[in-house]
Amino acid sequence: MQEFSLLLNPTLISFKNQISAQSKPQRLRVYFLILLGLIFWVGIFIAFYRVLVYFQGTEIVGDILIKKLLSMIFLTFFSFLVFSNIITAFSTYFLSDDLNLLIASPVSLSSIYFSRFVETTINSSWMVLGFGLPVFLAYGVVHDSSIFYYLWLIMLLVFFLLVPAGLGIILTMFLVQVFPARRTKDVLFLLSIFFIAAIYLLFRFLQPEKLVDPESFNSLMEYFAVLKTPDSTFLPSYWATESLFPVLRGDRGDSVFYFLLILSSGLASMVVGNWVSNRIYHSGWTKVQEAKRARVTQMAFFDRTVNLLTAPFHSSFKAIMSKDIKTFFRDTTQWSQLLLLGALVVVYLYNFSVLPLDRSPVPSFYLQNLFAFLNLGLAGFVLSALAVRFVFPAVSLEGKTYWLIKSSPISIRRLLWSKFWTSLLPILVLSEILIILSNYFLRATDFMMILSSVTIFFMCFGIVGLGVGIGAIYPRFQVENVAKIATGFGGIVYMIICMGFIGAVVILEASPVYIIFMAQLRSWAIPLWQWAWIIFSFTMVIGLNILAFYLPMKLGIKGLEAKEV
Repeated sequence: MQEFSLLLNPTLISFKNQISAQSKPQRLRVYFLILLGLIFWVGIFIAFYRVLVYFQGTEIVGDILIKKLLSMIFLTFFSFLVFSNIITAFSTYFLSDDLNLLIASPVSLSSIYFSRFVETTINSSWMVLGFGLPVFLAYGVVHDSSIFYYLWLIMLLVFFLLVPAGLGIILTMFLVQVFPARRTKDVLFLLSIFFIAAIYLLFRFLQPEKLVDPESFNSLMEYFAVLKTPDSTFLPSYWATESLFPVLRGDRGDSVFYFLLILSSGLASMVVGNWVSNRIYHSGWTKVQEAKRARVTQMAFFDRTVNLLTAPFHSSFKAIMSKDIKTFFRDTTQWSQLLLLGALVVVYLYNFSVLPLDRSPVPSFYLQNLFAFLNLGLAGFVLSALAVRFVFPAVSLEGKTYWLIKSSPISIRRLLWSKFWTSLLPILVLSEILIILSNYFLRATDFMMILSSVTIFFMCFGIVGLGVGIGAIYPRFQVENVAKIATGFGGIVYMIICMGFIGAVVILEASPVYIIFMAQLRSWAIPLWQWAWIIFSFTMVIGLNILAFYLPMKLGIKGLEAKEV
């Protein structure tokens, strides 16, 4: 027990020092992030509260829907937690820098295993738990549950988290025996991304909104048949649902029995994992030292494609752009997220193809063009969400090798503008695909098609310019996990400014678009003063787009030039 506490102390002391050593600006950033987190947390609570109130007011099937939703939540959490623990266990058990010292120290392997078990469970579960708490709180408020429900929920969640953590760590131990740790981590990360994308597509294509639309079914029996989806009694998510739901309704039922199943499974997973690690951990540790192979980026076709894309640029631009493209495709954690991007695009376009505009009391011609215009803002928000993950970290991805750029004859200005042009082309292509295809499904007029395509084209310059520029103002060169770059203070600042920019463009275009659209519809002549307003509004849009990409780039160049290595 003493060794276990000693191994956890460095992590606790490091966390404590990070908090106490923060400057005033850093603390303000933390408070700002906490405030945004609370706002998001409250938003989740309100959304689930309204859904549960609606379900509760549904006769006959209300309780069935509420329980089914709770079961889906636990099953989703369990699936994500297993994958998350597998990915995290590779880092904590095999790839951490301090493991060389720990393995050589006179510390028992069991102490290392249990200390890393706690670290793995916390690192892989805190976000899922944060998303889940407002959901479970909404359940308690809707059912007016007693304090016993919340105490029971805390105990249940603690031991529920142990089950996927133990399973993930045990699977990691066995996988490392078969494959090298670094390559296995990439493969599992790729599989997890593919799994998330597949679940996302499956959930959307099942059209879950039909469950609350009685007109979607021909009879009550058909509706019950849809609700009666199979539940496996051997899944921990099923045990958690059967343990929590009776307590939620004030009826203990078999809650204790299913809770004991969760408790025993969680503790057993820890014991079995310790037994497995004592027998195979050292042999897996010897397989860690292996460099990554870059096969795709070494192909002649890939080199020719990169050379063709970068041909119009100066040699210094071309060198940086080629390096960024090759680095992107060599990093599995980067290019594999294109699967999620593909799933997002498919679902985005699918939603427009199934809009029931013909059943609306408003004439479909008005709705088609109204949605086509609102689609401009929606597509912009989708692009900003992608940009914060792929464009904003562009400068920070230089990492510890940034000193090479700083000491080279390449200027900071050329560095940032090469990042800009590398990111702009894919964002432009994706934006035009989203706008053109979604407007095609909406059957929008030629005027709305042209306006949307041209507007989103220029908005991409602002979205990418903001991403690269603000990313240079708030660089994070010391972050080991690329995904954490976008979750910092700079990423939040970028999203706020970018959404404000997109909203401003839509607002500025709303009035002139309405004037032109109504004039075409009713064959009216547009007065001179309205033409002046239209020209002024579109001039403001052009000026805003220029400001959005030029000013952040200028400030980013100035900030990086002043930053010491």
